[in-house]
Amino acid sequence: MPMDGVGERSKGPDPRRYLDAAASAPLRPEARAAMIAALDAGAANASSVHTAGHGARALVEDARERVAAALGARPGEVVFTSGGTEANNLAIVGLSLANPRGRHVVTTEIEHPSVLESCRYLERVFGFELSLLPVDETGLVSPGALAAALRTDTTLVSLGLANGEIGTVQPVAELAAVAKRAGALVHTDAVQAAASLPVSFGSSAVGAAPQAGPTTAAWPGPAVDAMTVASHKFGGPQGAGALLRRRHLPLEPLLHGGGQERGARSGTENVAAIAGFAAAAHAACTEVGTRAMALLGSRDALISRVLAEVPGAELTGHPSERLPGHASFVIAGVSGESLLVALDAAGFAVSSGSACAAGKDEPSPTLLALGIAPGLAQTAVRFTLAAPLAADDLDRIIAVLSGEVRGIGAA
Repeated sequence: MPMDGVGERSKGPDPRRYLDAAASAPLRPEARAAMIAALDAGAANASSVHTAGHGARALVEDARERVAAALGARPGEVVFTSGGTEANNLAIVGLSLANPRGRHVVTTEIEHPSVLESCRYLERVFGFELSLLPVDETGLVSPGALAAALRTDTTLVSLGLANGEIGTVQPVAELAAVAKRAGALVHTDAVQAAASLPVSFGSSAVGAAPQAGPTTAAWPGPAVDAMTVASHKFGGPQGAGALLRRRHLPLEPLLHGGGQERGARSGTENVAAIAGFAAAAHAACTEVGTRAMALLGSRDALISRVLAEVPGAELTGHPSERLPGHASFVIAGVSGESLLVALDAAGFAVSSGSACAAGKDEPSPTLLALGIAPGLAQTAVRFTLAAPLAADDLDRIIAVLSGEVRGIGAA
């Protein structure tokens, strides 16, 4: 996606003012073109044995190769799913049931609901025990805390590579080494990280080699046994994703039927969505280094000005080990909902945190895990950039935020 982002897009939000890319990135032109081409090729079932079916199968397998190359995996390690939620469920439940070292799983207090609820499903239905690792005030997990939680019957450790609410990037390679020494399998939810950092499932990928800072932590390589990604975070269509898992590991399927995806995930493949996913993943990973550098300046300028000019604002997450386009805050004395409404009225799409928690009255469990008081947690606002901010847009954002805070204080 070119950084100006405007000339190639005839529809959809202006990426310079769409500041909710962590919920869903704007559709890339490469993904749109790939989907249209797949639809124009016909609606054949990729499992059919006739010529049209072979054509659909060829599109799926080409997409598998492109996703694998983008993420440093082998094609046979890629299992297509309906998105990140299904991929996380398949990884956690499927690996834990098929590799019964014991009935103990470990994750953190700040994981995506699809990870936490999959672990709780294992608890509730299959009698597993769950250990939730605490995090520090920046959202980082201590290797010592992980080591203390591991047991001889620990089957799986699931660690998010980057948190979508607060942007903190975990040192997953370091943490995975701790878990592997104890004999546990390791899964990482890379849904938020893979489009923003040079993430690899192996020793190489399409994107640039790891750089200093958070990108080093984002290069888990062979340290992990399974990794999940989602199409719409790359700028592909919603409704597609993938689980990457080592081929030697058994995997209990969640969906039973025709045995598609080499028996790992039954169901007719969504050929057009998979094609769009592959095109977006390839494009995003190819430019990941330059894109990260382009976003870093805007992110840091936004953080600096909010903290300096908006009364009561506090940054959430790690100050440096965070996603390059991610800036999240709590702002004392103001309703988070009122900030979202005011920014939306000014033409900026932002959120208060995970899209999966939108509309809930309870404070974010992630923010509570950082030690933030419940009342303050409900003032959260999150900016996740799809493109660098223009100077006048940054000025306008600061004016809206400071105006809302001062207006409430004067009321």
